[in-house]
Amino acid sequence: MLKCQWVGSTPVVLAQATDPTQLQQACGDDPSFICRRVLAWTGSEAWAEAADKLLATPLTILLILAIAYLANVMVRRAIRRLTNKIADPDAQARVRSLKKRAPTAIVDTGTLSLRSAARAQTLALVLRSIASVLIWAIAVTMILGELGVNLGPLIAGAGIAGVAIGFGAQSLVKDFLSGIFMLVEDQYGVGDIVDVGEATGTVEAVTLRTTRIRAVNGTVWHVPNGIIDRVGNMSQQWARALLDVDVAYGTDVDEAQEVIKRVADTVFADPEWRGRILEAPEVWGIESLGPDAISIRLVVKTRPGDQFPVMRELRRRLSDEFIHEGIEMPFPQRSVWVRRDPGSSHEVEGEEELLAPSDDPTPLTAADDPPPGARRGIRRPPPRDR
Repeated sequence: MLKCQWVGSTPVVLAQATDPTQLQQACGDDPSFICRRVLAWTGSEAWAEAADKLLATPLTILLILAIAYLANVMVRRAIRRLTNKIADPDAQARVRSLKKRAPTAIVDTGTLSLRSAARAQTLALVLRSIASVLIWAIAVTMILGELGVNLGPLIAGAGIAGVAIGFGAQSLVKDFLSGIFMLVEDQYGVGDIVDVGEATGTVEAVTLRTTRIRAVNGTVWHVPNGIIDRVGNMSQQWARALLDVDVAYGTDVDEAQEVIKRVADTVFADPEWRGRILEAPEVWGIESLGPDAISIRLVVKTRPGDQFPVMRELRRRLSDEFIHEGIEMPFPQRSVWVRRDPGSSHEVEGEEELLAPSDDPTPLTAADDPPPGARRGIRRPPPRDR
């Protein structure tokens, strides 16, 4: 029942106090604001229950949808702004200005800018998708709760399904997670020359699940991101052309190093190759003493991906210059010594020496003096019947 009270000359209607038992019977254990107000104003459980079903639940659902929509829009806009800053040319210019104070080995190129923009777009797409899925999943769960659906069995079933999918598609999940971390860490991008184990070549496409690599012989490798244990990137920031130039034994090493340095400096000063080489070439000296040659190491710092044509041009010019300077190219050569201990063999009647031993201790190739007791030649008796 409603109570009326006069305030001056104006009547004021007051709602009567609501019985807790009646409120629970009409509106349930969790009464809504509308149900409580209607029950307080009318005192009718039927009117309160009808108002709760026809007004409170739809309004709550609309409120949940509105909040979810606004949250989704705000989060997606924040992600877009963040990724746009990553790909912003002004921000990259500030980073380059900082890099100018760093060592000259840190070089930025237009390719890196394009890679940053592409990586930012991919990350924005992934983050926006994840944010939308999470926000709308929470909204749907709240709406089902408002409709009176028991969420306990639903959540338990979803958990069991998630575990089953996790076991059945764990490699797929691993591929996606690895792809996300590869993009975030910028381990490689389209156009890079990479080594991922069995596959080596140029990256043609990078997705969250796989990486497509084109080998030098034209083979296309589709590598799942989850099985990539390590990545060798030969195109990031700068590269190095490394040549081990072999010269024959007996060559003047100092003269050979001067010729190699002169040829490398000529390539560095060539306008056609000047833009590909970042620093002056360096001759590090003798790298190894092999069985047939002396290896002299030459290193040239180049732009990413240009180390291979630079090495080919250096080999061509070094070959011509060695011929012009008379520097001998190495070739396989061996000195063979046969040692026969006293009493280890004896003359046999009827046997013929194909190569008679000589008292001259001179070896087959005059590289060094023979060891004591060594004899030149090999005794080969003809086969005999047994």
